[in-house]
Amino acid sequence: MSRDLPPLNALRAFEAVARLDSVSRAADELHVTHGAVSRHLRALEETLGTTLFVRQGRGLALTSAGRRLHEAAEAAFEPLRGAWAELRRKPQQAPLVLGCPGSVLARWMIPRLERLQRELPDLKLHLSASETVPDAQMSGLDAALLIAQAPWPPEWQVHELAPERIGPVLGPRLEGHERLLSAPATALVDLPLLHTTSRPQAGRDWAERMGLDPTALRLGTGFEHLYYLLEAAQAGLGVAITPEPLVAEDIEAGRLLAPWGFVATQGCWALCAPRRNNDPRVGRLAKWLRAELAA
Repeated sequence: MSRDLPPLNALRAFEAVARLDSVSRAADELHVTHGAVSRHLRALEETLGTTLFVRQGRGLALTSAGRRLHEAAEAAFEPLRGAWAELRRKPQQAPLVLGCPGSVLARWMIPRLERLQRELPDLKLHLSASETVPDAQMSGLDAALLIAQAPWPPEWQVHELAPERIGPVLGPRLEGHERLLSAPATALVDLPLLHTTSRPQAGRDWAERMGLDPTALRLGTGFEHLYYLLEAAQAGLGVAITPEPLVAEDIEAGRLLAPWGFVATQGCWALCAPRRNNDPRVGRLAKWLRAELAA
């Protein structure tokens, strides 16, 4: 009886492209080149004599053959991923791999790591910065600390930690900042609004909750990451809309000012993890994070 299987490296590349809907993202996840992934896909299609993907807009769509192969590959890889993660963890108590946005890592997690290690000494973390929301399988991660909102992927267990609160902040070096300390929120429409590509709607969300016309806001310089946005605000380049916990210590120290306060959005801080892992450390970390955010 034949026991032929497709080339496993090619099948792994195919499964990653189908799951991530991108050759580039699959190449990044697999730590190979874009060209290597494309060659694997061509090899599978040539062996099968049929196409597995078709172009759809700027992305890719599975053909009927591709969907069938993806279902089979997913059914094979998911239990393998779970078993591998479990086997790695049990004998050596591998660190919990925690993903979070770089700004949250730099401005909120790192300043608290010493306290976390003191209060949960048996919880070893490996922190991974990422500006994109993890895929439904949370590939490469044991958990992720996010600022997001429902609906959540059904494959995740989600520990909601605290409501998201956002508001505009500015630095004491911003020209004319003194008059803004007692000015109404409508004064914001006359100031350059710094913004990020990862959260471009933050200014609109805040304006709508304050009863302002979001179309009246004047966009200033854009930044790829919130960390750089806040550095620019401290340098006096404009006003930044930001989550409150990331700037609380800067406001207390006087490095940033928040004359108009903060308002709740529909989002929240959440610790998310794959349901398949059921790692008890995630619950303990969620409890600790919830207490930190409340403080």
